Amino acid sequence: MGDALERKRLDDAPGREGLNGALRRAKDLKLMIFDVDGVMTDGTLYYSERGEELKAFNIQDGLGIKMLRLSGVEVALITGRKSRAVELRAANLGIAHLYQGVEDKREAHAALLAQLRLATEQSGCMGDDLPDLPLVTRCGFAATVPAAPEALKTRAHYVTRASGGHGAVREVCELILRAQGALERAIGAHLQ
Repeated sequence: MGDALERKRLDDAPGREGLNGALRRAKDLKLMIFDVDGVMTDGTLYYSERGEELKAFNIQDGLGIKMLRLSGVEVALITGRKSRAVELRAANLGIAHLYQGVEDKREAHAALLAQLRLATEQSGCMGDDLPDLPLVTRCGFAATVPAAPEALKTRAHYVTRASGGHGAVREVCELILRAQGALERAIGAHLQ
């Protein structure tokens, strides 16, 4: 019964091709790329009195990324901003592919594909704003958040129900794991 409710919840999520199209596209992913601000965070920027940039990350999103990595999907972060907090979070999650301060995300994407010897269709991305459009329109699977501009939502294959920084990344990780038949195994690892 729980699985049926989860599938109904996912079926209700908007996207260009519906849930079945998103699952079909996510089935053969070998690389998933995430933007940071607005995807892994809620997009709010905090500054300390000393000028340090602070970010809040969702712990459930982090576990989703770890489960995705353990299932064999490479994970990368490509972001337009530079932040020590992002370096620390990437290290904490075991993410080896970190690109910060990237103005043209296509270059980082091309470098990753070459390094990992993957086809464009084997890569997925999740972004929240217009700088993410070049990847959203190129990757085999693209996801976004509800607060994204319409230009992004109409081009994405999946729009999360959860908002950025509040479970959107976990939702996408679980969708990919479900598409690849690895979700129950990932959950089962926590039952032992």
